[in-house]
Amino acid sequence: MAEGEARPNKKVVLRNYVDGFLKENDMEVVTDTVRLQVPYESTAVIVKNLYLSCDPYMRMRMARPDQSSEFPSFVLGSVMTGYGVAKVVVSGHKDFKVGDLVLGITGWEEYSLISDPNSLIKINHPELPLSYYTGILGMPGMTAYIGFYEICAPKQGEFVFVSAASGAVGQLVGQFAKLAGCYVVGSAGSDEKVTLLEEKFGFDDAFNYKKERDLNAALKRCFPEGIDIYFENVGGAMLDAVLLNMRNCGRIAACGMVSQYNLEKPEGVHNLINIVSKRVRMEGFVVLDHFSKYRKFEEMVVQHLKSGKITYVEDIAEGLESAPTALVGLFKGKNVGKQLVVIARE
Repeated sequence: MAEGEARPNKKVVLRNYVDGFLKENDMEVVTDTVRLQVPYESTAVIVKNLYLSCDPYMRMRMARPDQSSEFPSFVLGSVMTGYGVAKVVVSGHKDFKVGDLVLGITGWEEYSLISDPNSLIKINHPELPLSYYTGILGMPGMTAYIGFYEICAPKQGEFVFVSAASGAVGQLVGQFAKLAGCYVVGSAGSDEKVTLLEEKFGFDDAFNYKKERDLNAALKRCFPEGIDIYFENVGGAMLDAVLLNMRNCGRIAACGMVSQYNLEKPEGVHNLINIVSKRVRMEGFVVLDHFSKYRKFEEMVVQHLKSGKITYVEDIAEGLESAPTALVGLFKGKNVGKQLVVIARE
């Protein structure tokens, strides 16, 4: 492709700010034109997007600006953004050359202008599936690594519970826990996912939370001696039940609370007194604060992947047109494994 060439550029834009449950028609796929040229004397780059990551936190960016606290809201009518894998096609930056493969925040579109390429990370292991850099080697993998190793500081023999355990983050947390010599149980939303946890990812036990009338009883059944580490992905009733089952000096890494993102009025938590009486440490974290540790994380996980100690499951949607459906499906539990969208494979 020639620098300066004008090309059609398909993109996903936000049509409506979202109240309640996200719907596909809150987003729209449109086409405009992009010129493959960076501004004069700019250090920007233009990338061709290959794989896009569908992540629950994006729902918070679809709230009205006066309701969005953690992350800034998307602008109505403008392209949505998220983590992705891309190839540099035009560069004004000395450290990025045409053909470089990168991961980072990019547009939900075919081509994106990245004004600050310093936010991009070069891909060191193109011999592995590039899609892995949206998941196990991308933001979700880093989230699992920081939450489990840095926040929870596991010890051999401890009891670990992971909610939303078959998702992009949870499946990796469970495998980290086994590598650390822990006993690990996961919850998921279907029997198929429970089987995946036990047979593919090596969890010691798992349960379908939708079939449990009493989550407290389910956790007592799985953890008769209590829980040392809880990797929190869902919030709500599950968090309430976990608090009743934590052991003294337990740790909770609060990664996300996906059960709450589509509620107009979030649910309350009733058992917080257990944090006091059981000396539990509960810590929230945002992985963006920890990307200085990315290369250490990457090399550890690549080694485990190549040795077969860790595996990963992806749910791949084909084409940018499928992105709205794929994102909505996250909140309905339709995905099995890491949900991503492939725009182009090269």
